[in-house]
Amino acid sequence: MNYYSDNEALEFYLKHPLLRRIVDMKEKGYGDAVGYDYAPTNFEEAVRGYEQVLELVGDLCAGTVAPNAERVEREKHTLEDGHVVYAPVTSENLKLFRQAGLMGVSLPRRYGGLNFPTMVFTMMQELVCRADAGFGNLWGLQDCASTINSFGSDEQKERYLPMVCAGATMSMDLTEPDAGSDLQNVRLKATYDSTSDQWYLDGVKRFITNGDSDIHLVLARSEEGSADGRGLSLFICEKSCGKVKTRRIEDKMGVQGSPTCEIVFEHAPAELCGSRKMGLIKYVMSLMNGARLGIATQSVAISQAAYSEALAFAKERCQFGKAVIELPPVYDMLGNIKARLDAARSLLYETARNVDMGYQFAELARERTLTPEERAESKLYSKIADALTPLVKGMGSEMVNENVYDAVQVHGGSGYMRDYACERLYRDARVTSIYEGTTQMQVVAAIRYATTGFYSQLVDEYLSFEPSQALASLHARVRAIANVYTEALEVVASFENQEMLDFLARRLYEMAGYCVMSALLLRDANACEELFASSLARFVAIGEAVVAGHSTYIKNFNVELLNKYKQ
Repeated sequence: MNYYSDNEALEFYLKHPLLRRIVDMKEKGYGDAVGYDYAPTNFEEAVRGYEQVLELVGDLCAGTVAPNAERVEREKHTLEDGHVVYAPVTSENLKLFRQAGLMGVSLPRRYGGLNFPTMVFTMMQELVCRADAGFGNLWGLQDCASTINSFGSDEQKERYLPMVCAGATMSMDLTEPDAGSDLQNVRLKATYDSTSDQWYLDGVKRFITNGDSDIHLVLARSEEGSADGRGLSLFICEKSCGKVKTRRIEDKMGVQGSPTCEIVFEHAPAELCGSRKMGLIKYVMSLMNGARLGIATQSVAISQAAYSEALAFAKERCQFGKAVIELPPVYDMLGNIKARLDAARSLLYETARNVDMGYQFAELARERTLTPEERAESKLYSKIADALTPLVKGMGSEMVNENVYDAVQVHGGSGYMRDYACERLYRDARVTSIYEGTTQMQVVAAIRYATTGFYSQLVDEYLSFEPSQALASLHARVRAIANVYTEALEVVASFENQEMLDFLARRLYEMAGYCVMSALLLRDANACEELFASSLARFVAIGEAVVAGHSTYIKNFNVELLNKYKQ
Protein backbone atom coordinates (compact mmCIF):
# COMPACT_ATOMS: atom_id res chain seq x y z
CA MET A 1 0.00 0.00 0.00
CA ASN A 2 1.06 3.59 -0.66
CA TYR A 3 -0.80 6.43 1.07
CA TYR A 4 -0.28 8.78 -1.87
CA SER A 5 -1.11 6.56 -4.83
CA ASP A 6 -4.21 5.11 -3.12
CA ASN A 7 -5.74 8.60 -2.77
CA GLU A 8 -6.83 10.04 -6.11
CA ALA A 9 -7.98 13.28 -4.49
CA LEU A 10 -4.39 14.33 -3.78
CA GLU A 11 -3.44 13.94 -7.43
CA PHE A 12 -6.49 16.03 -8.35
CA TYR A 13 -5.44 18.90 -6.08
CA LEU A 14 -1.87 18.71 -7.30
CA LYS A 15 -3.21 19.60 -10.76
CA HIS A 16 -5.00 22.77 -9.66
CA PRO A 17 -4.39 25.60 -12.18
CA LEU A 18 -3.15 28.05 -9.54
CA LEU A 19 -0.25 25.74 -8.65
CA ARG A 20 1.61 26.79 -11.80
CA ARG A 21 1.68 30.41 -10.70
CA ILE A 22 2.64 29.45 -7.15
CA VAL A 23 5.57 27.36 -8.37
CA ASP A 24 6.71 29.89 -10.95
CA MET A 25 6.85 32.57 -8.26
CA LYS A 26 8.55 30.32 -5.73
CA GLU A 27 11.17 29.11 -8.19
CA LYS A 28 11.91 32.67 -9.41
CA GLY A 29 12.68 31.76 -13.00
CA TYR A 30 14.00 28.31 -12.06
CA GLY A 31 17.46 29.75 -11.51
CA ASP A 32 18.32 27.21 -8.78
CA ALA A 33 18.78 24.59 -11.50
CA VAL A 34 22.18 26.14 -12.21
CA GLY A 35 23.58 25.34 -8.78
CA TYR A 36 21.45 22.42 -7.54
CA ASP A 37 21.09 19.25 -9.56
CA TYR A 38 17.80 18.41 -7.85
CA ALA A 39 16.18 21.76 -8.68
CA PRO A 40 13.60 21.82 -11.53
CA THR A 41 14.13 23.69 -14.78
CA ASN A 42 10.41 24.25 -15.44
CA PHE A 43 6.96 23.79 -13.93
CA GLU A 44 6.35 20.32 -15.35
CA GLU A 45 9.64 19.09 -13.94
CA ALA A 46 8.79 20.62 -10.55
CA VAL A 47 5.47 18.75 -10.42
CA ARG A 48 7.15 15.48 -11.35
CA GLY A 49 9.54 16.07 -8.47
CA TYR A 50 6.63 16.68 -6.09
CA GLU A 51 4.98 13.48 -7.23
CA GLN A 52 8.16 11.46 -6.68
CA VAL A 53 8.57 12.81 -3.16
CA LEU A 54 4.89 12.24 -2.36
CA GLU A 55 5.23 8.66 -3.58
CA LEU A 56 8.25 8.23 -1.31
CA VAL A 57 6.45 9.70 1.70
CA GLY A 58 3.35 7.64 0.95
CA ASP A 59 5.45 4.49 0.90
CA LEU A 60 7.32 5.30 4.13
CA CYS A 61 4.10 6.18 5.91
CA ALA A 62 2.18 3.08 4.89
CA GLY A 63 5.14 0.74 5.29
CA THR A 64 6.78 2.00 8.48
CA VAL A 65 5.14 4.94 10.26
CA ALA A 66 1.61 3.47 10.39
CA PRO A 67 2.75 0.07 11.77
CA ASN A 68 4.91 1.92 14.32
CA ALA A 69 1.96 4.01 15.52
CA GLU A 70 0.59 1.17 17.65
CA ARG A 71 4.00 0.44 19.19
CA VAL A 72 4.77 4.00 20.30
CA GLU A 73 1.90 3.86 22.80
CA ARG A 74 3.38 0.76 24.41
CA GLU A 75 7.02 1.83 24.34
CA LYS A 76 6.35 5.48 25.33
CA HIS A 77 8.70 8.44 25.57
CA THR A 78 10.68 8.70 28.80
CA LEU A 79 12.34 11.48 30.79
CA GLU A 80 15.99 11.23 31.77
CA ASP A 81 18.05 14.01 33.39
CA GLY A 82 15.65 16.71 32.26
CA HIS A 83 15.42 15.60 28.64
CA VAL A 84 13.06 13.45 26.59
CA VAL A 85 14.18 10.11 25.24
CA TYR A 86 11.92 9.31 22.30
CA ALA A 87 10.21 5.94 22.09
CA PRO A 88 12.40 3.67 19.92
CA VAL A 89 9.92 3.62 17.05
CA THR A 90 9.71 7.43 17.05
CA SER A 91 13.49 7.60 16.76
CA GLU A 92 13.23 5.07 13.92
CA ASN A 93 10.68 7.24 12.11
CA LEU A 94 12.81 10.36 12.51
CA LYS A 95 15.94 8.59 11.29
CA LEU A 96 14.07 7.34 8.25
CA PHE A 97 12.79 10.81 7.31
CA ARG A 98 16.17 12.41 7.88
CA GLN A 99 17.90 9.84 5.69
CA ALA A 100 15.30 10.42 2.98
CA GLY A 101 16.00 14.19 3.03
CA LEU A 102 12.48 15.04 4.16
CA MET A 103 13.39 17.81 6.59
CA GLY A 104 13.36 21.51 5.75
CA VAL A 105 10.78 20.79 3.07
CA SER A 106 9.66 24.39 2.52
CA LEU A 107 13.03 26.07 3.09
CA PRO A 108 15.23 27.47 0.29
CA ARG A 109 17.78 25.16 -1.30
CA ARG A 110 20.70 27.34 -0.26
CA TYR A 111 20.08 26.15 3.32
CA GLY A 112 19.64 22.53 2.29
CA GLY A 113 15.85 22.59 1.88
CA LEU A 114 13.58 21.35 -0.89
CA ASN A 115 11.91 24.72 -1.58
CA PHE A 116 8.45 23.11 -1.81
CA PRO A 117 5.27 25.22 -1.74
CA THR A 118 2.98 25.12 1.30
CA MET A 119 0.43 23.16 -0.70
CA VAL A 120 2.84 20.29 -1.35
CA PHE A 121 4.13 20.33 2.23
CA THR A 122 0.48 20.13 3.32
CA MET A 123 0.02 17.02 1.19
CA MET A 124 3.10 15.45 2.74
CA GLN A 125 1.79 16.30 6.19
CA GLU A 126 -1.56 14.72 5.36
CA LEU A 127 0.21 11.47 4.48
CA VAL A 128 2.31 11.51 7.65
CA CYS A 129 -0.62 12.34 9.95
CA ARG A 130 -2.75 9.66 8.32
CA ALA A 131 -0.10 7.18 9.40
CA ASP A 132 0.42 8.63 12.89
CA ALA A 133 -0.97 11.98 13.99
CA GLY A 134 1.52 12.15 16.86
CA PHE A 135 4.56 11.72 14.66
CA GLY A 136 2.94 14.14 12.24
CA ASN A 137 3.13 16.78 14.97
CA LEU A 138 6.80 16.14 15.59
CA TRP A 139 7.80 16.05 11.92
CA GLY A 140 5.45 18.88 10.92
CA LEU A 141 6.95 21.32 13.44
CA GLN A 142 9.85 21.79 11.02
CA ASP A 143 7.53 24.42 9.53
CA CYS A 144 8.40 26.67 12.50
CA ALA A 145 11.60 27.34 10.58
CA SER A 146 9.55 29.35 8.09
CA THR A 147 9.16 31.99 10.81
CA ILE A 148 12.95 32.29 11.08
CA ASN A 149 13.18 32.41 7.29
CA SER A 150 10.58 35.20 7.15
CA PHE A 151 11.59 37.30 10.15
CA GLY A 152 15.05 36.25 11.32
CA SER A 153 18.32 37.99 10.52
CA ASP A 154 20.61 36.73 7.78
CA GLU A 155 22.95 35.37 10.45
CA GLN A 156 20.10 33.48 12.12
CA LYS A 157 19.01 32.01 8.81
CA GLU A 158 22.56 30.87 8.05
CA ARG A 159 22.85 29.28 11.49
CA TYR A 160 19.47 27.67 12.14
CA LEU A 161 17.93 26.78 8.79
CA PRO A 162 20.69 24.34 7.75
CA MET A 163 20.25 22.68 11.17
CA VAL A 164 16.55 22.11 10.45
CA CYS A 165 17.26 20.81 6.96
CA ALA A 166 19.78 18.38 8.49
CA GLY A 167 17.12 17.08 10.88
CA ALA A 168 17.04 19.31 13.96
CA THR A 169 13.62 19.27 15.64
CA MET A 170 11.65 22.39 16.53
CA SER A 171 8.95 23.58 18.90
CA MET A 172 6.94 26.75 19.40
CA ASP A 173 6.89 27.55 23.12
CA LEU A 174 3.88 29.76 23.69
CA THR A 175 1.54 28.37 26.36
CA GLU A 176 2.09 28.84 30.08
CA PRO A 177 0.18 27.66 33.18
CA ASP A 178 -1.73 30.97 33.23
CA ALA A 179 -1.61 31.79 29.51
CA GLY A 180 -3.41 29.39 27.20
CA SER A 181 -5.73 31.00 24.68
CA ASP A 182 -4.91 34.37 26.27
CA LEU A 183 -1.31 34.71 25.11
CA GLN A 184 -1.24 38.36 26.13
CA ASN A 185 -0.85 37.01 29.66
CA VAL A 186 2.52 35.35 28.94
CA ARG A 187 4.92 35.93 31.85
CA LEU A 188 8.10 34.05 30.92
CA LYS A 189 10.75 36.73 31.33
CA ALA A 190 13.34 37.81 28.79
CA THR A 191 16.17 39.90 30.23
CA TYR A 192 18.83 41.72 28.24
CA ASP A 193 22.38 41.88 29.61
CA SER A 194 24.11 44.84 27.95
CA THR A 195 27.51 43.76 29.24
CA SER A 196 27.46 40.45 27.38
CA ASP A 197 25.03 41.68 24.68
CA GLN A 198 22.89 38.63 25.47
CA TRP A 199 19.22 37.88 26.14
CA TYR A 200 18.29 35.36 28.85
CA LEU A 201 15.01 33.52 29.40
CA ASP A 202 13.55 32.55 32.79
CA GLY A 203 10.24 30.83 33.45
CA VAL A 204 7.97 27.92 32.63
CA LYS A 205 6.14 26.84 29.49
CA ARG A 206 3.39 24.22 29.58
CA PHE A 207 1.67 21.91 27.07
CA ILE A 208 4.50 22.35 24.57
CA THR A 209 4.32 19.90 21.67
CA ASN A 210 7.73 18.26 21.23
CA GLY A 211 8.89 20.50 24.07
CA ASP A 212 12.39 19.04 24.29
CA SER A 213 13.19 20.07 20.74
CA ASP A 214 16.61 21.08 19.44
CA ILE A 215 15.47 24.60 18.53
CA HIS A 216 12.81 26.51 20.48
CA LEU A 217 10.81 29.51 19.28
CA VAL A 218 9.83 31.18 22.56
CA LEU A 219 7.29 33.92 23.25
CA ALA A 220 8.57 35.92 26.24
CA ARG A 221 7.99 39.22 28.02
CA SER A 222 10.87 41.46 27.06
CA GLU A 223 9.48 44.80 28.28
CA GLU A 224 9.62 45.13 32.05
CA GLY A 225 6.42 46.52 33.55
CA SER A 226 4.28 45.68 30.51
CA ALA A 227 1.09 43.68 30.88
CA ASP A 228 -0.22 43.06 27.35
CA GLY A 229 0.82 41.77 23.95
CA ARG A 230 2.88 44.85 23.20
CA GLY A 231 5.45 43.76 25.76
CA LEU A 232 6.16 40.39 24.16
CA SER A 233 8.98 39.41 21.81
CA LEU A 234 9.96 36.20 20.02
CA PHE A 235 13.23 34.43 20.80
CA ILE A 236 15.27 31.53 19.46
CA CYS A 237 16.80 29.23 22.06
CA GLU A 238 18.82 26.05 21.54
CA LYS A 239 18.54 22.99 23.77
CA SER A 240 22.31 22.61 23.54
CA CYS A 241 22.75 25.66 25.81
CA GLY A 242 22.04 23.31 28.72
CA LYS A 243 19.63 25.73 30.42
CA VAL A 244 16.34 24.36 29.07
CA LYS A 245 15.01 21.38 30.98
CA THR A 246 11.88 19.27 30.65
CA ARG A 247 10.12 19.02 33.99
CA ARG A 248 7.51 16.49 32.93
CA ILE A 249 6.00 14.69 29.96
CA GLU A 250 2.23 15.08 30.05
CA ASP A 251 0.16 11.90 30.40
CA LYS A 252 -2.37 12.63 27.67
CA MET A 253 -5.29 11.00 25.90
CA GLY A 254 -3.89 10.73 22.38
CA VAL A 255 -1.26 11.78 19.82
CA GLN A 256 1.31 9.77 21.75
CA GLY A 257 3.88 9.99 18.97
CA SER A 258 4.84 13.54 20.02
CA PRO A 259 5.76 14.22 23.66
CA THR A 260 3.90 17.16 25.21
CA CYS A 261 6.09 18.77 27.84
CA GLU A 262 6.33 21.23 30.67
CA ILE A 263 9.68 22.95 30.28
CA VAL A 264 11.75 25.29 32.42
CA PHE A 265 14.09 28.01 31.19
CA GLU A 266 16.83 28.60 33.76
CA HIS A 267 18.49 31.82 32.60
CA ALA A 268 18.79 30.28 29.16
CA PRO A 269 20.70 32.30 26.55
CA ALA A 270 18.54 33.23 23.57
CA GLU A 271 18.48 35.39 20.45
CA LEU A 272 15.84 37.96 19.62
CA CYS A 273 14.01 37.00 16.41
CA GLY A 274 12.86 40.05 14.51
CA SER A 275 12.00 43.25 16.37
CA ARG A 276 11.22 43.77 20.04
CA LYS A 277 7.55 44.04 21.05
CA MET A 278 6.36 42.34 17.84
CA GLY A 279 6.41 38.78 19.19
CA LEU A 280 2.68 38.31 19.60
CA ILE A 281 1.41 41.09 17.38
CA LYS A 282 3.19 39.92 14.23
CA TYR A 283 5.39 36.83 14.51
CA VAL A 284 3.27 34.52 16.66
CA MET A 285 0.17 35.37 14.65
CA SER A 286 2.03 34.21 11.54
CA LEU A 287 3.34 31.17 13.40
CA MET A 288 -0.13 30.28 14.70
CA ASN A 289 -1.74 30.56 11.27
CA GLY A 290 0.76 28.03 9.98
CA ALA A 291 0.12 25.79 12.97
CA ARG A 292 -3.63 26.02 12.47
CA LEU A 293 -3.29 24.99 8.86
CA GLY A 294 -1.22 22.06 10.16
CA ILE A 295 -3.97 20.98 12.57
CA ALA A 296 -6.55 21.28 9.79
CA THR A 297 -4.31 18.97 7.76
CA GLN A 298 -4.07 16.59 10.67
CA SER A 299 -7.88 16.59 10.96
CA VAL A 300 -8.29 15.65 7.29
CA ALA A 301 -5.62 12.98 7.65
CA ILE A 302 -7.27 11.35 10.67
CA SER A 303 -10.61 11.49 8.84
CA GLN A 304 -9.01 9.68 5.90
CA ALA A 305 -7.53 7.05 8.21
CA ALA A 306 -10.87 6.60 10.00
CA TYR A 307 -12.75 6.24 6.72
CA SER A 308 -10.26 3.70 5.36
CA GLU A 309 -10.44 1.64 8.55
CA ALA A 310 -14.23 1.76 8.76
CA LEU A 311 -14.70 0.92 5.08
CA ALA A 312 -12.36 -2.07 5.24
CA PHE A 313 -14.03 -3.38 8.40
CA ALA A 314 -17.55 -2.93 6.98
CA LYS A 315 -16.63 -4.94 3.89
CA GLU A 316 -15.24 -7.82 5.94
CA ARG A 317 -17.59 -7.96 8.92
CA CYS A 318 -20.71 -10.09 8.39
CA GLN A 319 -23.94 -9.86 10.40
CA PHE A 320 -27.39 -11.19 9.59
CA GLY A 321 -25.92 -13.16 6.71
CA LYS A 322 -24.36 -10.23 4.85
CA ALA A 323 -21.43 -7.81 5.01
CA VAL A 324 -22.41 -4.93 7.27
CA ILE A 325 -21.61 -2.42 4.50
CA GLU A 326 -24.87 -3.59 2.90
CA LEU A 327 -26.89 -2.44 5.93
CA PRO A 328 -28.43 1.04 5.48
CA PRO A 329 -27.40 2.37 8.93
CA VAL A 330 -23.80 1.41 8.19
CA TYR A 331 -23.48 2.70 4.64
CA ASP A 332 -25.22 5.87 5.82
CA MET A 333 -22.46 6.46 8.40
CA LEU A 334 -19.74 5.65 5.85
CA GLY A 335 -21.27 8.06 3.36
CA ASN A 336 -21.36 10.82 5.96
CA ILE A 337 -17.71 10.26 6.88
CA LYS A 338 -16.67 10.42 3.23
CA ALA A 339 -18.73 13.55 2.54
CA ARG A 340 -17.29 15.44 5.50
CA LEU A 341 -13.79 14.23 4.60
CA ASP A 342 -14.02 15.39 0.98
CA ALA A 343 -15.52 18.75 1.92
CA ALA A 344 -12.86 19.41 4.57
CA ARG A 345 -10.08 18.46 2.14
CA SER A 346 -11.49 20.79 -0.51
CA LEU A 347 -11.37 23.68 1.97
CA LEU A 348 -7.91 22.62 3.18
CA TYR A 349 -6.26 22.87 -0.23
CA GLU A 350 -8.11 26.06 -1.13
CA THR A 351 -6.68 27.55 2.07
CA ALA A 352 -3.19 26.23 1.35
CA ARG A 353 -3.20 27.73 -2.15
CA ASN A 354 -4.12 31.15 -0.82
CA VAL A 355 -1.52 30.89 1.95
CA ASP A 356 1.04 30.03 -0.73
CA MET A 357 0.16 33.05 -2.83
CA GLY A 358 0.29 35.32 0.20
CA TYR A 359 3.75 33.96 1.05
CA GLN A 360 5.02 34.44 -2.50
CA PHE A 361 3.94 38.07 -2.67
CA ALA A 362 5.43 38.72 0.79
CA GLU A 363 8.73 37.22 -0.40
CA LEU A 364 8.61 39.29 -3.58
CA ALA A 365 7.99 42.43 -1.52
CA ARG A 366 11.25 41.80 0.36
CA GLU A 367 13.13 41.86 -2.93
CA ARG A 368 11.50 44.83 -4.66
CA THR A 369 8.58 47.24 -4.52
CA LEU A 370 5.34 45.64 -5.63
CA THR A 371 3.33 47.24 -8.43
CA PRO A 372 -0.15 48.54 -7.50
CA GLU A 373 -1.68 45.47 -9.17
CA GLU A 374 0.61 43.15 -7.21
CA ARG A 375 -0.18 44.91 -3.93
CA ALA A 376 -3.89 44.48 -4.59
CA GLU A 377 -3.43 40.80 -5.37
CA SER A 378 -1.22 40.27 -2.35
CA LYS A 379 -3.79 41.90 -0.09
CA LEU A 380 -6.62 39.78 -1.51
CA TYR A 381 -4.80 36.44 -1.23
CA SER A 382 -3.70 37.25 2.32
CA LYS A 383 -7.24 38.25 3.27
CA ILE A 384 -8.70 35.02 1.87
CA ALA A 385 -6.04 32.97 3.66
CA ASP A 386 -6.74 34.82 6.90
CA ALA A 387 -10.48 34.22 6.52
CA LEU A 388 -10.24 30.54 5.56
CA THR A 389 -7.63 29.48 8.13
CA PRO A 390 -9.90 29.67 11.22
CA LEU A 391 -12.70 28.14 9.15
CA VAL A 392 -10.71 25.10 8.03
CA LYS A 393 -9.12 24.60 11.45
CA GLY A 394 -12.40 24.81 13.37
CA MET A 395 -14.70 23.05 10.92
CA GLY A 396 -12.14 20.40 10.03
CA SER A 397 -11.43 19.55 13.65
CA GLU A 398 -15.10 19.36 14.60
CA MET A 399 -15.81 17.15 11.59
CA VAL A 400 -12.97 14.75 12.29
CA ASN A 401 -14.43 14.20 15.75
CA GLU A 402 -17.75 13.31 14.13
CA ASN A 403 -15.95 11.04 11.68
CA VAL A 404 -13.99 9.03 14.23
CA TYR A 405 -17.14 8.68 16.32
CA ASP A 406 -18.91 7.14 13.34
CA ALA A 407 -15.88 5.00 12.47
CA VAL A 408 -15.89 3.45 15.93
CA GLN A 409 -19.64 2.91 15.62
CA VAL A 410 -19.18 1.08 12.31
CA HIS A 411 -16.79 -1.26 14.12
CA GLY A 412 -19.31 -1.87 16.90
CA GLY A 413 -17.79 -3.42 20.02
CA SER A 414 -14.54 -4.10 18.19
CA GLY A 415 -14.03 -0.36 17.74
CA TYR A 416 -13.75 0.06 21.51
CA MET A 417 -10.82 -2.34 21.64
CA ARG A 418 -7.19 -1.41 21.16
CA ASP A 419 -6.87 -4.25 18.65
CA TYR A 420 -8.27 -1.83 16.06
CA ALA A 421 -6.70 1.42 14.87
CA CYS A 422 -9.95 3.37 15.08
CA GLU A 423 -9.73 3.31 18.90
CA ARG A 424 -6.43 5.24 18.68
CA LEU A 425 -7.82 7.53 15.98
CA TYR A 426 -10.76 8.37 18.24
CA ARG A 427 -8.37 9.52 20.97
CA ASP A 428 -6.02 11.28 18.56
CA ALA A 429 -8.82 13.32 17.01
CA ARG A 430 -10.12 14.85 20.21
CA VAL A 431 -7.30 17.34 20.67
CA THR A 432 -7.64 18.83 17.17
CA SER A 433 -10.48 21.08 18.30
CA ILE A 434 -8.47 22.20 21.34
CA TYR A 435 -4.83 22.89 20.55
CA GLU A 436 -3.48 25.76 18.44
CA GLY A 437 -6.66 27.60 19.34
CA THR A 438 -9.93 25.99 20.39
CA THR A 439 -12.90 25.98 18.05
CA GLN A 440 -14.31 28.82 20.13
CA MET A 441 -11.17 30.85 19.39
CA GLN A 442 -11.53 30.08 15.68
CA VAL A 443 -15.06 31.49 15.84
CA VAL A 444 -13.68 34.69 17.38
CA ALA A 445 -11.06 34.92 14.62
CA ALA A 446 -13.60 34.27 11.85
CA ILE A 447 -16.72 36.13 12.90
CA ARG A 448 -15.67 39.48 11.41
CA TYR A 449 -15.52 37.84 7.99
CA ALA A 450 -19.09 36.69 8.51
CA THR A 451 -20.51 39.99 9.71
CA THR A 452 -18.76 42.00 6.97
CA GLY A 453 -20.16 39.68 4.31
CA PHE A 454 -16.75 38.44 3.16
CA TYR A 455 -17.67 34.75 3.40
CA SER A 456 -20.78 35.48 1.32
CA GLN A 457 -18.57 37.15 -1.28
CA LEU A 458 -16.32 34.10 -1.38
CA VAL A 459 -19.29 31.79 -1.87
CA ASP A 460 -20.53 33.97 -4.74
CA GLU A 461 -17.07 33.77 -6.32
CA TYR A 462 -16.86 29.99 -5.87
CA LEU A 463 -20.30 29.56 -7.46
CA SER A 464 -19.56 31.81 -10.43
CA PHE A 465 -19.31 29.01 -12.99
CA GLU A 466 -21.76 27.21 -15.25
CA PRO A 467 -22.36 23.79 -13.69
CA SER A 468 -22.72 20.62 -15.68
CA GLN A 469 -26.26 19.44 -16.32
CA ALA A 470 -25.84 16.70 -13.73
CA LEU A 471 -24.86 19.22 -11.03
CA ALA A 472 -27.22 22.08 -11.92
CA SER A 473 -29.77 21.24 -9.20
CA LEU A 474 -27.04 20.96 -6.56
CA HIS A 475 -25.65 24.31 -7.69
CA ALA A 476 -29.08 25.84 -7.11
CA ARG A 477 -29.37 24.19 -3.70
CA VAL A 478 -25.99 25.52 -2.57
CA ARG A 479 -27.06 28.97 -3.70
CA ALA A 480 -30.23 28.56 -1.65
CA ILE A 481 -28.21 27.57 1.44
CA ALA A 482 -26.10 30.68 1.00
CA ASN A 483 -29.25 32.82 0.81
CA VAL A 484 -30.53 31.37 4.10
CA TYR A 485 -27.17 32.21 5.67
CA THR A 486 -27.32 35.79 4.37
CA GLU A 487 -30.81 36.21 5.83
CA ALA A 488 -29.56 34.97 9.20
CA LEU A 489 -26.75 37.53 9.11
CA GLU A 490 -29.31 40.28 8.53
CA VAL A 491 -31.41 39.09 11.48
CA VAL A 492 -28.40 39.14 13.82
CA ALA A 493 -27.36 42.57 12.56
CA SER A 494 -30.84 43.90 13.32
CA PHE A 495 -30.39 43.05 17.03
CA GLU A 496 -27.66 45.73 17.29
CA ASN A 497 -26.43 43.90 20.39
CA GLN A 498 -22.81 42.75 20.70
CA GLU A 499 -23.56 40.17 23.40
CA MET A 500 -26.21 38.55 21.23
CA LEU A 501 -23.78 38.48 18.30
CA ASP A 502 -21.16 36.81 20.50
CA PHE A 503 -23.72 34.25 21.66
CA LEU A 504 -24.86 33.44 18.12
CA ALA A 505 -21.39 33.63 16.55
CA ARG A 506 -20.80 29.85 16.63
CA ARG A 507 -23.98 29.25 14.64
CA LEU A 508 -23.10 31.91 12.07
CA TYR A 509 -19.61 30.43 11.82
CA GLU A 510 -20.94 26.93 11.14
CA MET A 511 -23.40 28.26 8.59
CA ALA A 512 -20.57 30.05 6.80
CA GLY A 513 -18.48 26.88 6.95
CA TYR A 514 -21.14 24.74 5.31
CA CYS A 515 -21.76 27.36 2.63
CA VAL A 516 -18.06 27.76 1.77
CA MET A 517 -17.33 24.03 1.90
CA SER A 518 -20.39 23.13 -0.20
CA ALA A 519 -19.45 25.70 -2.83
CA LEU A 520 -15.84 24.50 -2.99
CA LEU A 521 -16.81 20.83 -3.18
CA LEU A 522 -19.32 21.69 -5.90
CA ARG A 523 -16.59 23.41 -7.90
CA ASP A 524 -14.34 20.36 -7.50
CA ALA A 525 -17.16 17.99 -8.46
CA ASN A 526 -17.79 20.05 -11.57
CA ALA A 527 -14.16 19.44 -12.53
CA CYS A 528 -14.26 15.73 -11.61
CA GLU A 529 -17.70 14.25 -11.00
CA GLU A 530 -16.29 10.74 -10.63
CA LEU A 531 -14.33 11.70 -7.52
CA PHE A 532 -16.64 14.09 -5.74
CA ALA A 533 -20.25 14.03 -6.99
CA SER A 534 -21.45 11.43 -4.49
CA SER A 535 -19.91 13.22 -1.51
CA LEU A 536 -21.22 16.53 -2.78
CA ALA A 537 -24.84 15.36 -2.88
CA ARG A 538 -24.64 14.06 0.65
CA PHE A 539 -22.73 17.06 2.03
CA VAL A 540 -25.21 19.52 0.55
CA ALA A 541 -28.05 17.60 2.21
CA ILE A 542 -26.21 17.74 5.55
CA GLY A 543 -25.50 21.44 5.05
CA GLU A 544 -29.14 22.19 4.26
CA ALA A 545 -30.22 20.61 7.53
CA VAL A 546 -27.58 22.37 9.64
CA VAL A 547 -28.09 25.79 8.07
CA ALA A 548 -31.89 25.52 8.30
CA GLY A 549 -31.64 24.52 11.97
CA HIS A 550 -29.35 27.41 12.85
CA SER A 551 -31.53 29.81 10.86
CA THR A 552 -34.63 28.79 12.81
CA TYR A 553 -32.78 29.18 16.10
CA ILE A 554 -31.56 32.68 15.17
CA LYS A 555 -34.96 33.86 13.93
CA ASN A 556 -36.57 32.78 17.22
CA PHE A 557 -33.83 34.30 19.40
CA ASN A 558 -34.32 37.43 21.51
CA VAL A 559 -32.91 39.30 24.49
CA GLU A 560 -35.22 37.51 26.93
CA LEU A 561 -33.83 34.14 25.86
CA LEU A 562 -30.28 35.43 26.19
CA ASN A 563 -30.95 36.57 29.74
CA LYS A 564 -32.44 33.19 30.63
CA TYR A 565 -29.38 31.37 29.30
CA LYS A 566 -27.12 33.56 31.44
CA GLN A 567 -28.81 32.44 34.67
